[in-house]
Amino acid sequence: MFQFIVDGLIWMLDQIVALTGSYGVAIILVTLLVRLALVPLTLKQTRSMAVMRELQPKLQELQNKYKDNPQELNNHMIKLYREHDINPLGGCLPLLIQLPIIWAFLRALQSITPLPETVTFLGLWDLTLSAKDAAAMGAVQGLIYLLLPALAVLTTYLQTKQTATDPSQKSMLVMMPVMIGLFSYSFPTGLVLYWVISNAFSIVQQALISRKYPISSQGGQPK
Repeated sequence: MFQFIVDGLIWMLDQIVALTGSYGVAIILVTLLVRLALVPLTLKQTRSMAVMRELQPKLQELQNKYKDNPQELNNHMIKLYREHDINPLGGCLPLLIQLPIIWAFLRALQSITPLPETVTFLGLWDLTLSAKDAAAMGAVQGLIYLLLPALAVLTTYLQTKQTATDPSQKSMLVMMPVMIGLFSYSFPTGLVLYWVISNAFSIVQQALISRKYPISSQGGQPK
């Protein structure tokens, strides 16, 4: 299955590079195509996230009532989730689903043998190099290559903040961006570009979807 995804990504990249002459442009366009394909799943998860936000007052009441009895608190929270047919970790699902796609994208980038002039993006980044590789080239070059990892951290933080629906997920606001930052420093710039564009797509998409599932001020169900 993974090889099928890898082969599909390589084919799409090759077709777009043949038209544009740039793997940077190809990565951006393929990223948008992948994210558009995931829109139906994202929409399905959005209602669950909206309901989770509406349940926060009730969850807070349970936490105050059973603060000295973790087992009882857990039982009541599970019951509440079942009553509303939601998954408290639903907001993290889009990120988890991207993991096999990211792995396939990395394999695709490693398997291509592009011409030198096609692998640069905006004349600043060689998409086959990482920020770690560029750090050995000098201070200026190293700083340029750190820009995309920094954007990866920022966009990951914003996206995680948008999708976190449970107080227990607050740690993800720190853990996920830090983890992505560490990975982005060592991964090829082409893969980091994919992650940044994907996050930007998700942030805009979530902002638009939130208009469809507004949260009432009275703690009721999403409108």
